[in-house]
Amino acid sequence: MRTANPALSATTFSRASYGSRTTEVMTLGGTVNKTFILTALLIASAAFSWNLCLQNPANYPALTLVGLIGGLIVGMITVFKKTAAPYTAPIYALFEGLLLGGISVMFEQRFPGIVFQAFLGTMGTLLCLLMAYKSGVIRATENFKLGVAAATGAVFFLYLISFILGFFGVPMNFLHDSSPLSIGISVVIIAIAAFNLVLDFDFIEQGAEAGAPKYMEWYAGFGLLVTLVWLYIEFLRLLSKLQSRR
Repeated sequence: MRTANPALSATTFSRASYGSRTTEVMTLGGTVNKTFILTALLIASAAFSWNLCLQNPANYPALTLVGLIGGLIVGMITVFKKTAAPYTAPIYALFEGLLLGGISVMFEQRFPGIVFQAFLGTMGTLLCLLMAYKSGVIRATENFKLGVAAATGAVFFLYLISFILGFFGVPMNFLHDSSPLSIGISVVIIAIAAFNLVLDFDFIEQGAEAGAPKYMEWYAGFGLLVTLVWLYIEFLRLLSKLQSRR
């Protein structure tokens, strides 16, 4: 199995399923429940961060920095220590909530209503692709997986180059301005992020069929949350570019 999501590597479930026949195993229903719990934790944490930033804008740097660094550290621990996912995945969701709450306030103050639009776009994309996947309209074939993995790698490489060049005062304006090219790139990146959801659905389904241990429900939920966070941020970026042109 191939997936572009770094949290769900190709050998995740095959390794985890070893010796799992004598223990409680992962199920689709259990994974859905765990994902719902993680999403609820993220939203609650984001609301907390949102309120603090509104009350005092000086809280923004600290909250976003704690969320960014904490989420990165806990996320890496989760990836390399999958058995800890029942404990680390909820912590990751809380850290990501702090980050997203602060980022959302920044966008909302400049473009009122944008956060709700981005949230609807993210949830709408999730539901539409889930229905398309379950109905068989979209299938995670090997060629599809390979294409999405390659496209995702290209996106993150592009962001990495932009980040490095930014340190030297060389901005990649076509990624950040509101030009038609930049908007088109954002649309493509959102499509790539959305297709990662299909890979996540397939991977979770395959994991349940393989009889992965119960803790993998938390790990799979964590992986899906990573994709949803990315998709939400990309929607914010696209919508901000569109509103900047008004």
